[in-house]
Formats: sequence, structure tokens, C-alpha cells
Amino acid sequence: MKKIMIATSTLLLATALAGCGTTTGSRTGTGALGGAATGAAIGSLSGDAGKGALIGGGAGALGGYLYDQDQKRKGYW
Repeated sequence: MKKIMIATSTLLLATALAGCGTTTGSRTGTGALGGAATGAAIGSLSGDAGKGALIGGGAGALGGYLYDQDQKRKGYW
């Protein structure tokens, strides 16, 4: 039950970030959602989908944020 709550919390946080009105929030949230989904899928193979979702969500959020900063640096908005 605890693992399900962690995975759900991660997905809710990612959804909230994706709904932000800024490109940074949107890209970070999208990365977190994709990472959480992928992490949950991979984690379920090892029997710990909640942990996988949490790790994947964090990695995806970081990736989305870094992508956003790179796009802004290049002047793509």
C-alpha cells in the first residue's frame, strides 16, 4: 500500500508541474510524467513499481528541466 501511495504522489506532483503556465513547468512536468511511467514499468519487472516510479519521476523531472534550460539558452523559448 505504501508503494502505491508513493507512486500516486509522484504522478500527482508531476501532473501539477505539467499544468504550470510556464515552459519550464510544462517541460519539467512532462519529463516527470514520462519518467514516472517508465520507472514504474521497469520497476514492476523487479517487483518494486513504486520505487521505480519515484526514481524515474525524479530523473525525468531533472531531464525535462535541463532540456528547458538548454532550449532557453539557444533562444528557442
